[in-house]
Amino acid sequence: MTLNVVTQIDPLIEVRNVLISVSDKSNLNLLVTQLLDINPKVTLYSTGGTYNAIRGFLGNRAETCLKQVSDYTGQLETQGGLVKTLDFKIYLSILTETYNAEHQGDLARTGAVPFDMVVVNLYPFKQTVSKPDVTVEQARGNIDIGGPCMIRASAKNFIRVASVVDPEDYSAILSEMKAANGRISLDLRFMLAQKAFGHTAAYDKMIAEYLNSRTIENVRECYPS
Repeated sequence: MTLNVVTQIDPLIEVRNVLISVSDKSNLNLLVTQLLDINPKVTLYSTGGTYNAIRGFLGNRAETCLKQVSDYTGQLETQGGLVKTLDFKIYLSILTETYNAEHQGDLARTGAVPFDMVVVNLYPFKQTVSKPDVTVEQARGNIDIGGPCMIRASAKNFIRVASVVDPEDYSAILSEMKAANGRISLDLRFMLAQKAFGHTAAYDKMIAEYLNSRTIENVRECYPS
């Protein structure tokens, strides 16, 4: 396999397509409404509870700017939200490079669009395992798979994508976009990527530490034969 070596990028990226899937919905209203105020042509792609929350506070405005990920991919969510975003088209939208002709051909072939911003935070694993008498099965159910994949993909592609994991960063992102006509700088995208990889690393470490603190007897208790 030959890795792509990118030599040409756009230091400023206009935010036009945004993928949003968050457990922590703090300041989500602020982010979404101001993104649309800055650029009314922004399209939002979302899932499950996040989609419902955005639709709720946008009202009729949602009809023109909000799309369900399942409509975008052509695949319904698996029961219980087990599989929502683990889809070829999603990762094509996140990982493509602007000046790669083959990547652009793949976007055209599949009817995909490049995502310029990915806003994701993860299932509340820490809060779950902090509860008294939590079971291994309850903890297992709160291990996020799609979220870390989207975060890592968008952070890897910081040359074109803003990977947003912390609601505390919304204000700084919006402030830069207002000053730069709806665009985000390489400086900010790189800072967000640094934070994103730290976020997923801490999340995986937390899961590993919890599982290592359990015994096989704790596991068997969850699944009586």
